[in-house]
Amino acid sequence: MFIFESIKFVPINMNAIVIQSDTKSLKIISELAKHLGGNVIKLNAEQLEDFTFGKMVKEAKTGKTVTRETIMEKLK
Repeated sequence: MFIFESIKFVPINMNAIVIQSDTKSLKIISELAKHLGGNVIKLNAEQLEDFTFGKMVKEAKTGKTVTRETIMEKLK
């Protein structure tokens, strides 16, 4: 059991960039980011693809609903 006497939440501005480059350049950029106090996370090809697909889905999302018949018609 944990007891927390005081918890202070500080708003954090979280920003990120994704950089695709050759291995040597990524190593230099990674070292610079770490030196500046940033966190570096390496993504493999599958993770990058998942991230990109999620971004595309989010951008295409309209909030509208579509009937099953409309979907089936488009698939023909």
